[in-house]
Amino acid sequence: MYTVNELTKQLANMGLHGTETILIHSSMKAIGTVEGGADTVLDALTAYFKNGLLLFPTHTWGTINEQNPVYNPAKEPSCVGLLTNLFLKRNGVVRSLHPTHSLAGIGENAAGYLAGEENCNTPCTPGGCYDRLRECGGKILLIGVGHARNTFIHSVEEVLNVPNRLADMPMKLAVVMPDGSRKTVYMRKHYNPQQPHISEDFVKLHQAFLDCQAAREVAFGDAACLLCDAKRIFEVVRHVLAPNPQCLVTEPSIDCARWKELCDA
Repeated sequence: MYTVNELTKQLANMGLHGTETILIHSSMKAIGTVEGGADTVLDALTAYFKNGLLLFPTHTWGTINEQNPVYNPAKEPSCVGLLTNLFLKRNGVVRSLHPTHSLAGIGENAAGYLAGEENCNTPCTPGGCYDRLRECGGKILLIGVGHARNTFIHSVEEVLNVPNRLADMPMKLAVVMPDGSRKTVYMRKHYNPQQPHISEDFVKLHQAFLDCQAAREVAFGDAACLLCDAKRIFEVVRHVLAPNPQCLVTEPSIDCARWKELCDA
C-alpha cells in the first residue's frame, strides 16, 4: 500500500522538481492500492507541484455533442477518468471553457494558462492550452496509460495541419460563461474515415519517443508510466510525419529508420 511520502519519492526519482508545468493522463486502477485512495494520489501531486502548474484533462467529448450541446464547466463531469473528476472538485482548481477538450489546473497562473479556450474551434487548436505545453517547457506524465491517451499528439497534428484529422462540418455548441451567459461555439471534432479512433495509432510512435529521448519510462505506484517532454514530442512527430503526414493511419507500422537521423543529430 502506497503512502503520500512514497508517491512523492517516486516523483522525485523521475527527476521532477515540482516547478514544472505538467499535464497528467492517468489510470487510478494502474496505480494500485494507495492509503486513502484516489484523494491521496491527488494530495501527493498537488503538494509536489505547488510551485508549478498541475494540469489534468477534463474532456467532455463523450457527452457534449449536437444532441447535448451546452457545456457548463461548473457542472459537466469529465469523461476521462476518476482522478480527473475528483480533481475538478478541489478548492483552487480552475477549468477551461473548451466545450469538448477542457483542461483543469491548479498552481502558478492556472487561470491565465487556461484562459480563452471558449474561442477554439477544434479539439486542440494551435495556440491553445495543449499547444502551449511545448512553448513553456511543459511535461506530460502518462500514469498507467500509453500514447493512445496522449492528447498532446493531436495538438501536434493540428499545428502541422495533417489531412483527414477533423470533421468537415462543425457542431454548433454553447458554453456557459462565468457570468451565466451562453457563448455559441462552432466546433469540429476529430474524424478520419479510415480510423474512427485516431489516437489508437499514436502507439506507433512509442519507440521513436524513447529512442529520441522525448519520453522516459518511469513508475508511479504500481503503474508503468511515461514522462514526456512536450517540445521534444513535437519535434519527433514532425520529423516522422514529414515524408507522409498521414502515416500513422495509412502505414501499419513506422520503420525505425524514419527517426534514426533525428536521434543521431
